[in-house]
Formats: sequence, structure tokens, C-alpha cells
Amino acid sequence: MDAAGFLTEFEEQNTLPVPRLGGMARANGVVMVSERYWAFAGIDGSLREGRMPVAPRLLRAIPLARGLVRLAGSLSPVFRREGVARGPERIFLIAAIIAPLLLAFAPSWLGLTVGFATTFALLGWLLRGRTLYLHGAEHRAIAALEGRRLRETWTGLARPSRISLRCGTNFAALLMPVAIFGGRFWPLPATAVTPLVVSVLALALTMELWLLVQRLPRLARIVLLPGLGLQRLTTREPKLAETRVALTALAAVLRRELTHG
Repeated sequence: MDAAGFLTEFEEQNTLPVPRLGGMARANGVVMVSERYWAFAGIDGSLREGRMPVAPRLLRAIPLARGLVRLAGSLSPVFRREGVARGPERIFLIAAIIAPLLLAFAPSWLGLTVGFATTFALLGWLLRGRTLYLHGAEHRAIAALEGRRLRETWTGLARPSRISLRCGTNFAALLMPVAIFGGRFWPLPATAVTPLVVSVLALALTMELWLLVQRLPRLARIVLLPGLGLQRLTTREPKLAETRVALTALAAVLRRELTHG
């Protein structure tokens, strides 16, 4: 698709509020997602698109459960069969997510050892290739959309911030104290499944807090300050070509949103 032409036309003709988009950087491209669609633009010029899963309305309305459903849905472009991850990578990521939950029932020394190994493996996966630069490009593209500066950003005349309030780094920084506090002050007698229950509840509670602060930007800048600082490490200043990769994925999602209403 002609991303530059579409974005120019979008800014000239569309006066409606823009859809809320999120994203995910990979070593070889950028994923952009809306509530209904996702698109992956690769640094090699490739483009893949798909639909986001729709959770049952009841689950989307239940506190705690709705956060877990939303979190699972955000990972859909990676884990679905037609998604952006392939075979071995998908297996590795699924194992990395499930391992800590299963190890809740293992001896502490084993859990600690595997936990460190999993953490380092995930860090290696996250930091490979151009991921950090494309992470910055992802944030810049979304900021350009929300600031109505898509054309200027495509040409390089504007460089919106690469730091984002909705970045997953902020969520991770928020999750850590919630999980630590939950484990230390768990009010019920400890059992073999307590670590698992605490981990799931920590995720659910963090998602509720996350959704709350997203609606209050001033509060978000205070509560998410540690994550905003960490983004100085998890993003790098992208080149214009990398920003255009993110904008291409963004344009693909916007096109489908406008086409299908």
C-alpha cells in the first residue's frame, strides 16, 4: 500500500477522533493494533494484516478478569497461527510465559534457577536486531497520529516523542511492586498454589490500575514515572526509515478501521 499517500489523505480529510492504537516492536518490524485489527510492517517492505480476537462481553465487564482478557488479547498478533511469530519462536515465548507459573510448584532453588535463565533468554529476545530502535519508532508513529503530525513525521520534519505513557515497559515497572507487595502481605495461609494465585492476581490488579491511570494523564505521569525512565533504556532514537516502517503498519490498521467503519 502507499502508506505516505494514505496518511496524507487521512490527515486532510478525516476530522473524527482517531482510534486508540497500541504497538509492539520486533527485531524485523513493527506491529500496530487497534481493538479490531492488527498489521505488521517489516523492514524488508513486507506487510501482514489480521483481525484481533473478540472476548465475550461478560468477561470484558468483570473486574480483574477483563484485565487478563485484554492482556491476552494484546499478545494475539504474536501467538496466533497466522501471526507474526513463527514455529520455534512461538514455542519459546509460550514456554517462557508458562514456565514461571509451573515452577510455582517446584522447589525454590529450581524456580530461581529457571527464572533467571528465562529472564535472560527473554532479554536476549527483546534486545535482538533493531528492536530498540523500532520500539522508539512505534511510539513515535502513535504520537504522530495522536498529534495529527503524520505527514510531517513521514517526511522527517517532525519527530514526536519516542517515550509513551502506554508502553509495556511502564506496565512491567508497575507490575513489580504490585507482585512484591502481594507476595509479602498475602493474607491467607500459604499453600502450594499460593505463588501461582498471587502472580495471576498481581497481573489482574496491575491491569486494573493500568487502565485507571491511562484515563488520567496527569496521574499517569506520576505513577508511571519509573517506567518512563526505563524507556530511555528500552527505546533508541529511530532513523527515518524505521519510523516509516512503524507508520506503514499504522496506516494499514487505520485503512481497515476506516474501510470497515
